[in-house]
Amino acid sequence: MSSKKHIFILFIAIIVLASFILYYSLSSHTMSLQGEVEVNRVDIAARVQGRASQINYDVGDNVSKGDVLLVLSSPSLVAQRDYVQSQLDVAIANRNIAYSTRQETIDAQKAALEKAEADLLLAQLSYERLKKLAEKNLISKQQFDESSNQLSVAKQAREEAKANYQYSVNGNSVESKELADAQVKEAQTALSQVNVDLSELTVISPINGQITAKVAEIGQLYSPGTPLFSIIDLDDMWITFNVREDLLHNAKVGDIYRITIPALKKQIQVRITAINALGEYANWRATKATGDFDLKTFEVRAKPTEQVDGLRPGMSATITWKE
Repeated sequence: MSSKKHIFILFIAIIVLASFILYYSLSSHTMSLQGEVEVNRVDIAARVQGRASQINYDVGDNVSKGDVLLVLSSPSLVAQRDYVQSQLDVAIANRNIAYSTRQETIDAQKAALEKAEADLLLAQLSYERLKKLAEKNLISKQQFDESSNQLSVAKQAREEAKANYQYSVNGNSVESKELADAQVKEAQTALSQVNVDLSELTVISPINGQITAKVAEIGQLYSPGTPLFSIIDLDDMWITFNVREDLLHNAKVGDIYRITIPALKKQIQVRITAINALGEYANWRATKATGDFDLKTFEVRAKPTEQVDGLRPGMSATITWKE
């Protein structure tokens, strides 16, 4: 074998050895972490009991915020609304009575007041005339006392007539009017609550998204709180990695990473948006009695920097993480 071949073989061996050294050197400072694509999911339920009478969407359909997902029917709520409406009508009628008096009553009380005032004037004149006669001893004391008594009766009759007339003009007492107002307000509040309940029979989507689950079926009776639809927001997806705290020294919010999505067979760029400690259940426990310590596990959340076609919640993701 020639010296050139020896040199060539030695050169190849050095390259291979250097490659192995470089590979193990790099691999000893990095590790592969697996995460999962997650998404905001909203479970839709009705607030009131009702029977499904109309369903407008199915699993896989895209919906917009405000779209009517389904309509429930509830004859009992309709009957309750009619009953509360009748109570409100009665309360309003009673309030109108408390605030009003018939004109015939007012006219009659006014006439009574005018008569009482005329009687008082006549009694006053009679008293003054008899008083002068009594001073001259031209009438008996009894006649004068009767005149004085008639004047007192006339004054009292006038005050009573005045009070009755004022009452007929003003209507009921302030307390009666306040009670009537309160009853109307109470009935209005009850009607508003029933109307709100009726509006809840129409179930709408609170977000833009895609329906991933549908429980509702035509004709079924559903209680309040029963999940009817599940909707995910495909415009708000993120990838979550669980990282031990001693591996976080090279990561901070805002850092850019490239990760691999095996299901899509492609790499995408993500930005770290949050680093949060998980609960005590997620701690890594030291196995040595001394010289080591327990480590917490942190959730590292990263969002794609741009829209990724085909990305779905539940897909796996891998990242090369520096130790």
